[in-house]
Amino acid sequence: MGVSIEERASSFRAMYAQVRREIGKVVVGHEETVQGVLTSLFVGGHVLLEGVPGLGKTLLVRTLGEVLDLQFKRIQFTPDLMPADIIGTNVISTDINGNRSFTFQPGPIFTQICLADEINRATPKTQSALLEAMQEHSVTVGGTVHHLEEPFFVLATQNPIDQEGTYPLPEAQLDRFFQKLIVTYSSREEIGAILDRTTSGETPTASRVMSGAQIREYQALIREVLLAPHVKDYAIRIILATHPGGEFAVEETNRYVRLGSSPRGAQAVTLAAKVRALIDGRFNVSFEDIQHVAKACLRHRLLLNFEAQAEGIEADQIISTILTRTPTRSETVATR
Repeated sequence: MGVSIEERASSFRAMYAQVRREIGKVVVGHEETVQGVLTSLFVGGHVLLEGVPGLGKTLLVRTLGEVLDLQFKRIQFTPDLMPADIIGTNVISTDINGNRSFTFQPGPIFTQICLADEINRATPKTQSALLEAMQEHSVTVGGTVHHLEEPFFVLATQNPIDQEGTYPLPEAQLDRFFQKLIVTYSSREEIGAILDRTTSGETPTASRVMSGAQIREYQALIREVLLAPHVKDYAIRIILATHPGGEFAVEETNRYVRLGSSPRGAQAVTLAAKVRALIDGRFNVSFEDIQHVAKACLRHRLLLNFEAQAEGIEADQIISTILTRTPTRSETVATR
């Protein structure tokens, strides 16, 4: 007899809590960021971490690589980095008989957790080298498709302040990130804990607690969480409310938004909501789950116009307004 859904869900919650505890041994605070990263991991999505230098973005990703029994590699993006430096290239090799042939030399993208550090410092040509890997989980070199080992997970970081010598990510690549997480400053108590851990001569370490096979099992479990028609319709109406000129658009959308969220935004919102429901001990998604994950899933999918930039309006403000003004119930529920 197979394992019941309740037992699988209980196992997921226990393992999720254990992973968070291990990360907490090294990373102080940033609870929402850690939760967002783990949510993306368990649905097979990629994450963009944005924050000023020194807030622990790289440390978080490195610690995640220590906690999970997965291959981990770090790519430091710089203006002179070339696509071949990421995906690899064909090199000439010679065998013992003196015969020469082309052999593919894999690049650092051939891993399971890839840290793309300061991704906006590389040229668009190099940034695009990640597109196929992120979307298709494969790399094509010389007409040959090389598949990446599953699970494959890209965590990219960028600094929002220093824009000199940087290349902002195009909308097509931003849309491929499951969530965009804002890493904020630490509190007074958190800075005190950081000092205690880093200046006392003791180096905290995290233990490995989860394998790739377990992650794939949990990824399948999350997709089994129930999404009722009226909750699904609520998520759909939130996405449609980001489209200027649309039926469900709010005033702020029509005034400040050039382009709204793609269907990937709807996929991200519903999957992230399923993870939150499962962590909370439920096997069905609620309206609150949708509302809780909306900003992280949609903030990088809204393209604001010049008026919004001139008035200092941010995507999070518009999403908050949409959540406030979009009713949870609709007179007509979409059946298709």
